Amino acid sequence: MTSGLIADYRPGSFLLASPRRALLATGARTVVTEPDPDELSAQVTKLLVDSDAPLAVGALPFDSAGGTAPHVVLPREACWSGPLRPTRAGRPVPAGVDVVPVPAPAEYERAVATAVTRLRAGELDKVVLARALRVHTAGPVDMAPLLANLAADNTAGYTYAVDLPAGAGRRTLVGATPEMLLSRTGQAVVCNPLAGSMPRHADPELDRQAAAELAASAKDLEEHRVVVDAVVEALRPFCRTLSVPAEPSLVGTSAVWHLSTRIAAELADPGISSLRLACALHPTPAVCGRPFGRAKDAIAELEPFDRGYYAGAIGWCDAAGDGEWVVAIRCAEIAEPTPGAGSTMTLYSGAGIMPASQPSLELAETSAKFRTLLRAMGLPAIPT
Repeated sequence: MTSGLIADYRPGSFLLASPRRALLATGARTVVTEPDPDELSAQVTKLLVDSDAPLAVGALPFDSAGGTAPHVVLPREACWSGPLRPTRAGRPVPAGVDVVPVPAPAEYERAVATAVTRLRAGELDKVVLARALRVHTAGPVDMAPLLANLAADNTAGYTYAVDLPAGAGRRTLVGATPEMLLSRTGQAVVCNPLAGSMPRHADPELDRQAAAELAASAKDLEEHRVVVDAVVEALRPFCRTLSVPAEPSLVGTSAVWHLSTRIAAELADPGISSLRLACALHPTPAVCGRPFGRAKDAIAELEPFDRGYYAGAIGWCDAAGDGEWVVAIRCAEIAEPTPGAGSTMTLYSGAGIMPASQPSLELAETSAKFRTLLRAMGLPAIPT
């Protein structure tokens, strides 16, 4: 059943739920779309200080330079609750859906093979390639059971729904990400990059073997190291101290095992807000690659769609600069051109490609990551 903030959610609202608490923000006093990170942070901070708005919420796109602007809102109202604890609800998607993979699985494998060739030639250290499923429904998506199912299945992660700018109708980004980009409380900052993944199994013994294989995988450990090094490099100019574990740990979602490193830091300047830090860190090699420019160019060439806000950042920031931002993965963009009519849900899933990557295994990894949304939609049997 749905309860609490999920029951109070309405189209156009902002919802972000962590394992500790949940935030629901409604209405919009002001929307800030400035692409320059310093100016964006300065504008939002000034608006917060000069008003009685409790905080700002919103979404950063994967690539602000690519034509999609940040969408940061000062809401009219915001309320907090404890962690969401819903049980699974009914099916949120009408029967009779039509599913189109973008690109086709074989084309995705060819793109991975092209990337591997460039990686082995030394052109890249890592690149993340995504694919999508476009799910067309005959009627509107029921957001309350969709959010309840996502939260029930991913209690250790972050469930979110964010209203996006739309020329007509409504667009909403909804998902359940396992990855926190950063949290800032006073001068204390925590980042928790994830990179290196392995599909989970229903059989407990096979699942333990998968976890052990991931923990020992040279390919995945190297992929993870590239991400951690980049996060530390981006954080260092802002911080007085940094604490980085020597080895990653294992964390699991309902669908995937991940390698995880929890980085703790102390800011040198208390005036640096969580929004400014999010702009500095994002996008990490966990969703883009390294070197950043070459990886971004490869993504633009090899992916047949614009990511928009997929692989961006979702979060909040208050007037003191505190806040929390998560990585917008395990998500779907819901487009409803006409209220009450049919919808298009575009589900996204990506995999980190390294020199040792095998196209068939990367395809399988993206298929496993789709399960988070497919299960929440009540559509576990869609072929991917």
